[in-house]
Parts: sequence; structure tokens; C-alpha cells
Amino acid sequence: MADIEPGWELYRSFLAVMREGSLSGAARALAMTQPSLGRHMRELESTLGAPLFTRTPQGLVPTELARELEPHAQAMASASAALRRTASAGRAEVSGTVRLTASEVVGAEVLPPILAEFRERHPGIVIELVLSNQAADLLRRDADIAIRMIQPTQEALVARHVGRVEIGMFAHRRYLDAHGYPPALDALAGHALIGFDTEAPYIRRLRPAGLAYARERFALRTDSDLAALAAIRAGFGIGMTQVQLARRDPLLVRLFPAELSLPLETWVVCTRTYAPACACAGCSSTWPPRWRPTRAPEPASAPGRPVPATARDPSARAPGRRVRATRTAG
Repeated sequence: MADIEPGWELYRSFLAVMREGSLSGAARALAMTQPSLGRHMRELESTLGAPLFTRTPQGLVPTELARELEPHAQAMASASAALRRTASAGRAEVSGTVRLTASEVVGAEVLPPILAEFRERHPGIVIELVLSNQAADLLRRDADIAIRMIQPTQEALVARHVGRVEIGMFAHRRYLDAHGYPPALDALAGHALIGFDTEAPYIRRLRPAGLAYARERFALRTDSDLAALAAIRAGFGIGMTQVQLARRDPLLVRLFPAELSLPLETWVVCTRTYAPACACAGCSSTWPPRWRPTRAPEPASAPGRPVPATARDPSARAPGRRVRATRTAG
């Protein structure tokens, strides 16, 4: 390996190639010409004394050395971003683009009022909202900030625990009036159940033992949480959804609250570039009072006759304000 220390611009190009998978894609991302970016990669490989990519018909495949270098290059990118933030700290207007990813139901039902409040305070920030139930790869810059229901394990990521989302079983009162209230869990087999098409690991982990909630029993199968929630609201049948979301509709009735209360821990995740935003999201007293569920006590109800969600918690009728997820931004 040569004694010459590679410059940051070479590692910047390297990260772009890692992220895009090709020289042409990396060049477009950095607004460079492809020959210039290719020259950067040859110079970096020459300085390091080893190849970083193997060329295949599908694109550039990183070598083992490239994968070892990636987290260190990401650290350099974070330091570079921190320098830019420090240099511009005195500017009155904050501007830029933040790419935020969350699950479908969180992105559509929870985040909009948070982002609206954030927009009022920081009109110079452009928000790119990506809704997917698949975890985005923050280290490859698929997003800047992610809201996840599982704690990340990568050391290069910063995670802030922001609360617990409770999942419960609900049906519309119209459906229950037409088909009856199941008096016990084993009576669910006689009802139209709404559930998953592909069983995710967290479902297997959280599902109570003995619960007859399996794919072959579902009258409606979907991997879209939004579609499942819409079907529950439409009176299609009985399904699982976030308790705090169901409480917004007084006609949604919770079933078996004592037996079925599934907690999902919630994390704001980012790379170290945006670490202050993760800290901000977790420490604010307003993050999020109606979404971050500490379980409300359940009142007594007649067997087989659950009470509407809002009857148990009057405050649930008025969704509260929530803290914004900011970019400095996971």
C-alpha cells in the first residue's frame, strides 16, 4: 500500500459507487462525468494497492476490502457533513433535503401532522417521504432517517427509542352487529378475519401461543397495513391494527383487550450524520403523546361485548400534537 493518503473526494466517489452499483449511476448522483469518477476509482485502488470492485454483467460487485472500508468512509462522510453544518450554523435559514422512511401505516396515518408542524418551522427543508414495510438501508443512503419497529444492530447507526406501539384486535360495530361478537378467542374461526399474506418475523415473535390467527384462516390477505386498516373500517371483518389509530374512530370496537395486546417498540434511526435528530425525537416531551402508547386501563365490560376504543379513553377522540423528526436528520 502506498504512503500517499487518499483524499476525501476519492472516498466520496467510492461511497457513491457502493450506493449506486455502477460508475454511471455514481457519476449522475455526484453530478460528475463518468470518466472523472472512473479516474477517482482507479486512483483510489492504486493508492490502496488492491481492487475495490469486480465487474460483472449486473454491475460492480464490492470486494471484501471495499466492504471493510465502507463504514470508515461513512464516518468520513458524517464528519464532512458536520463540518458543513458547523460552518453554516450562523445562517438564519435552514435548507436542504431530508429523506425519511417509515412503514405504510406510520407514514400515512401518523407522520403527516408531525411533518406539517415541521414544515411551518423549517420551510426551507424539502422532505422526501418513502413508505415501505421493508427496512431501508441507511448505510447505503437509501434514506437519512428511518422510523422502525425493531432496534438496529449496525454499530454505524444511531438509534433512539421513542416509545411503544400497541397492536390490538378490532372490528367495526356494523360488522359485529351483523355477525355477532365472538365470545372467546376460539370463536374467531367463525368470523371473517383480515390478516397478512406473508408472515413477517415480528408477527411470529409477537403472536400469542394458541391464537388461531394464521394465513389459511383469513378471509382477506394483504401485506399492506393500510389496506388491512381500511378493510376493518369498512366492516369487512376482524383484524389487527394500532390501538391509537383505531381510537380515532368511535365505531371501531376493540376485542379481547386483556388477551391480545401486542407491543411494538419504536425507534428513530439514522446515521451519525443525523444523530442530533434522533436525540431530539427521543427527549421531547411531545413525542408523540397519542401515538406513543402507554396502555390505558381497560374498564370492565360484559363478556363478549367489548366497548368502543374511545369509550375507554376520552382523550383518544382528540389526536394530540407530535414532535417533528428533524434533519441536522433516522
